[in-house]
Amino acid sequence: MIELWLSAGLLLLVALGMLLVPVLRHRGGHAEVDRTAVNVEAYQARVAELEAQQQAGLLDEAQVRHGRDEAARELLTDADQAEPARAVHLGRAVPLMAAVLVPLVALGLYLYVGAADRVALTQSFAQPPKTLQEMTSRLERTVAVQPDSVESLYFLGRAYMAEQRFADAAHAFERAAALSGTQPELLGQWAQAVYFAEGKRWSPRVQALTDQALKADPGEPTSLGLLGIAAFEGQRYADAIAYWKRLLATLPAGDASRAALQGGIDRATAKLAAQGGDAVRVPATDGPRLTVRVSLAQALAGKVKPQDSVYIFARAVAGPPMPVAAKRVTVAQLPVEVTLTDADAMVSGMKLSTAGQVQLFARVSRAGQPTQGEWIGQGAPLSSDVREVQHLTIDRPDTRELRP
Repeated sequence: MIELWLSAGLLLLVALGMLLVPVLRHRGGHAEVDRTAVNVEAYQARVAELEAQQQAGLLDEAQVRHGRDEAARELLTDADQAEPARAVHLGRAVPLMAAVLVPLVALGLYLYVGAADRVALTQSFAQPPKTLQEMTSRLERTVAVQPDSVESLYFLGRAYMAEQRFADAAHAFERAAALSGTQPELLGQWAQAVYFAEGKRWSPRVQALTDQALKADPGEPTSLGLLGIAAFEGQRYADAIAYWKRLLATLPAGDASRAALQGGIDRATAKLAAQGGDAVRVPATDGPRLTVRVSLAQALAGKVKPQDSVYIFARAVAGPPMPVAAKRVTVAQLPVEVTLTDADAMVSGMKLSTAGQVQLFARVSRAGQPTQGEWIGQGAPLSSDVREVQHLTIDRPDTRELRP
């Protein structure tokens, strides 16, 4: 910011110099040329010329007299036609006022419609923040300057969550969602902020947000983790295990959070057993279990990226197009083997156990959208209660669109 003001100051000095130098060099103004005096001098010169010609014998008295009369008439004619001289004297006050007002007006206009705040903001990010509070402060300034930036609002919400300012985080995520629409990850973060802001109370609003997030992305991690936490806090350990197992299946093999998540599943299993429950009867393992092994055709290896999402799902043959069970992995995990159960249902009331015959699909979506992608593989219709491992190969362009 200092460089900006130094540059502006130098330009102002140049402008002041251009305005003031002519004023300072002025010494009372330039003498106006008197046109009448010039005409008189011309008349006198003409008379002197006539007299010299008379003395030289070139002109007689009558000719000289005629010449004088003609010169006098010309003098009078020029005097009648001459306009009064117009002298405009601005003095020193007007240039001095202009020299002061022009820079001030220009500075005011720049501060009003310019980008001084954005320049200052950009320069504030030149050095990494030393504390979380400093990062939060920078993000708040960014949002103030760019209120329509979804990314800034999202990261500001994450910073608020880290500071346990849950109500502020919920407000930031709500603003971001209003600008960007129903992105699953954003909805999951919003639901989590509302849940903690309301004292870890499960409310219809939190339920609606998680339902919407999981409808768009059955493997949305924040929503699954939040549902598991809420179930655990409510001593619904079987449900907690079900949700956390669904989340565990979406995480890459080397993810650092897998160990903590497995620890939560183990604690929930122990509490379920202490209550007299049976971990084997967890909803995640009840009913049909479709085991699917998914691989990628060799011809597509160079056309996909390791971070691309892969959605593995089953749809009822004689039912709506919405999947009855789905899981998400990444291309980096292929080939992978997953198990689809009733716990992987996307919509309440549409489960694998009530579907009868189903068809298996595996879709690669670079944009992370389960409803459409670039490549797909599909199997033949089969019963939902088969136990043999089913094999799917992603090998063809995706021309389908999954509509709820």
